[in-house]
Amino acid sequence: MNKTNSSEPRLHHLAIGLSLMALISVTACQASEDEVAPAADQSGTPSQATMDAPDQPPGITDDSVLFGQSAAFTGPAQELGIQMRLGIQAAFHEQNQAGGVHGRQIDLTTLDDFYEPDSAYSNTNSLINRQGVFGLIGEVGTPTSRSASRLATYRGVPFVAPFTGAELLRHADLGSVVNLRASYYQETEKMVDHLTEDAGVTRVAVLYQNDSYGAAGFEGVRLALERRGLAPVAGGQYQRNTSAVKRAVLSIVRSEPEAVIMVSTYSSAAKAIELIREDIDPIFMAVSFVGSNALAEELGTGAEGVYVTQVVPLPGDTSLPVVSSYHTALSAFDEDAVPGFVSLEGYLAGRLAIAGLDLCGRDLSRQCFLDAIRNAGSIDIEGMVLEYGPSDNQGSDAVFLTVLGSDGSHRIVERLGG
Repeated sequence: MNKTNSSEPRLHHLAIGLSLMALISVTACQASEDEVAPAADQSGTPSQATMDAPDQPPGITDDSVLFGQSAAFTGPAQELGIQMRLGIQAAFHEQNQAGGVHGRQIDLTTLDDFYEPDSAYSNTNSLINRQGVFGLIGEVGTPTSRSASRLATYRGVPFVAPFTGAELLRHADLGSVVNLRASYYQETEKMVDHLTEDAGVTRVAVLYQNDSYGAAGFEGVRLALERRGLAPVAGGQYQRNTSAVKRAVLSIVRSEPEAVIMVSTYSSAAKAIELIREDIDPIFMAVSFVGSNALAEELGTGAEGVYVTQVVPLPGDTSLPVVSSYHTALSAFDEDAVPGFVSLEGYLAGRLAIAGLDLCGRDLSRQCFLDAIRNAGSIDIEGMVLEYGPSDNQGSDAVFLTVLGSDGSHRIVERLGG
């Protein structure tokens, strides 16, 4: 037997070992998002929330109601959490200045989860069991919302307006979840429709985060293409909370796509666009979660021509009553704040929570809050109408296609290149 042949068993065993290690790594990563079964307060001490009497619901006093938010306030996705919180705070401050809701001021307490599901679960546990919040609002991200929402649902705690379009939060049996925005499936359908109808594109690659957010977006693209007899020509994955996209970019460039859809955050999307443009010049599109204001800032003049789907109106369109109110509220809360898509979504989330509190009246409870929103039929927030029902926990189906300018501006377009 020659040397080449004698080494084959060892190489074979090594290959098997590496494959098993990769499988274990992927399984462990998925498990970190799946291991979110309801748990008691981890301190082992009965919390105030669990000791509250039936006539004194958690998070409610005679003159206040407390909401909690777990989101990323540090790290590569921090601008999403910071801006979402800013919008919620502006809405609550606006209402508090007007006397609150039925005599109660609305408070918000926040915890940083670094855009990691384990931290999101821990924070949610603390907010519910230790701080005794009435409800949760403005969770940022799919993997974080996935873990936090299960605990919220188990405890019957309102989980209001998470900043994600994942289908996993849109099931009818999730009685505690109240979505504001359109889904990623709706966003990716809009993208693929424009690409195929306006530009005749047939070769679409996808850059996506290697977690439940990326999986949700990739599946949306795949289904939209499949309805047209097509399939993604490549899928490049990267790890959450990194901008390590070179390997994903290499896979995408090799496939020679006409368009690249990005299911990512602003920092990774900007890096990928810069690298891909070194070799090819496809159409770039990103879902709303990318944080298009932050993406435009990262790209600078290179932002020109990048498309982003949006699920809220243009933040600068003050001809819309709700956007005009947003500007006034934002300036009153922080005169240096700059309007943007994410803080506008946060403001709308705050206004939705206020509407639920108002519908309940003075006799407030978590169940009343959830029932009031679900049974309202429609909730009109100064011209932005949200529609809910017993089996529908998503208020808006609106999706807009915008294109970025070299100066960071956003413009709604009806057709690609239009």
